[in-house]
Amino acid sequence: MSVMTRRALLGALATSPLWMNPVWAQSSNLKISHQFPGGSVAEGDFRDRLCRMFAAEVEKRTRGALKFSIYPGSSLMKTNAQFSAMRKGALDMSLVPLSYAGGEVPEVNIGLMPGLVTSYDQGMAWKNSEVGKELARILAEKGIVVVSWIWQAGGVASRSKPIIDPEDARGLKVRGGSREMDLILKEAGAAVVTLPSNEIYAGMQTGAMDAALTSSTSLISFRLEEVSKALTTGRAGAYWFMFEPLMMSKAVFDRLPKDQQAAIMAVGGELETFARKAAQDDDAAVAAVYQRAGARVADLNPATLKKWQDIARNTAWKDYAARNANCAKLLSLAEKLL
Repeated sequence: MSVMTRRALLGALATSPLWMNPVWAQSSNLKISHQFPGGSVAEGDFRDRLCRMFAAEVEKRTRGALKFSIYPGSSLMKTNAQFSAMRKGALDMSLVPLSYAGGEVPEVNIGLMPGLVTSYDQGMAWKNSEVGKELARILAEKGIVVVSWIWQAGGVASRSKPIIDPEDARGLKVRGGSREMDLILKEAGAAVVTLPSNEIYAGMQTGAMDAALTSSTSLISFRLEEVSKALTTGRAGAYWFMFEPLMMSKAVFDRLPKDQQAAIMAVGGELETFARKAAQDDDAAVAAVYQRAGARVADLNPATLKKWQDIARNTAWKDYAARNANCAKLLSLAEKLL
């Protein structure tokens, strides 16, 4: 190509409406990874639905400047690799239980601290309270932006009897979901099993574990009623509340124009109402799913909840606070909301 031809081409591009359109110039396709079964905006696991709703609305508000590809079922990368990949900027976004990253960032285990959150009202109050602001600050330092604050109550699926009181766990192999949950299970006399929720089915099917604590939504989505004979629900109260946010790599977020950042945060915040209702709907629906499968269904009462919380105070809470100064501060701030 001659010098004059190149100059003519560059001149044409410089004056082209497409080149001068900031939406076209900054178009990006971001990847959202999660471990849950895939569906659609209208049907399926609400966490997958939320990712799809988020993607559609942000694309609309940015007039196509931001587009998204969604990878359910850990199809893009392994479940436990997602948090680290976001920190490095190798993954754009993920909806993942925050406590899965506890081995890498111990502070995040507060997101699945037994007995510390006992209601949706309390959990959702974190975002604008001291504990939420401190947690967001720590995550930002680690390279993570919280886009949607999502809490889920959970229950226990069991291959034998319902696990209601702490003594019911004695001698069983149980999946807790975090270091802190494991501590209270050990104190109750259980042997703990560690794996992500999308691997529970296989573990229970083979007998590698006898019971598993997980969210109501996962109890349904992963079809655990097929390998369970008993269920303890979280619909009447739970000592297992999990923080499972939609998150974004800060390195990726910081590269975006301010208007695109604003759209992401606005849509993320708006979807929190949907997430709460969907989680609570699953708390109620899970009982019917297991009853139809022939499982025994039980609920917790305030006295039983207090037994688990007392164990947590003396084991998990103390262990967490002793990890570092950040952990101690987060726990103290969270206790103010009890």
